[in-house]
Amino acid sequence: MTVIIRNVSEAERPPAPPVDAEGRPYRYEMIYSGGALRGYAHEPEELVGMLVPGYPELGADDERAAARVALALHVQVRLQAELAAGRLGACGEEERAVLLGGRHEPPAPAHWTAPVPLVLVASFYRPAGSLPRPSGPAGLQIWLDPAGDWALLTSLHTAGVITVGARDTP
Repeated sequence: MTVIIRNVSEAERPPAPPVDAEGRPYRYEMIYSGGALRGYAHEPEELVGMLVPGYPELGADDERAAARVALALHVQVRLQAELAAGRLGACGEEERAVLLGGRHEPPAPAHWTAPVPLVLVASFYRPAGSLPRPSGPAGLQIWLDPAGDWALLTSLHTAGVITVGARDTP
């Protein structure tokens, strides 16, 4: 069971966290959809279900894995465009080609030092995938990790796409 409520502006006091049918607070809270919504759930997969329509109904692990990769790719394209907007002039021609290139093939520069961080989906790079990870400053690489529900959520949180929190006790 999950609960989704409209988020309030930062100037307002946050809403009181809801409780489940047994009166227990939910273990996880997620702020998403550009800060417009707050979602509450007991399991990470329920939070992913808020981000991926139909996710809870997917039965097979490979179907869920494919759905997580699809979400990561969607976020990669959107986030890369946001990060590059207005900053491409500071990049060299090869860097612009990587930033603006299609994502039907994962970007695979050997080294990345452009002034725009590169958004990458971890499943295509070693150790999970076959591509070598680009070298360069870690702060210039944003990794989205669809390996599992919690890995995806924490990588989206680190990338600033969502905010996710967990209570210490279930």
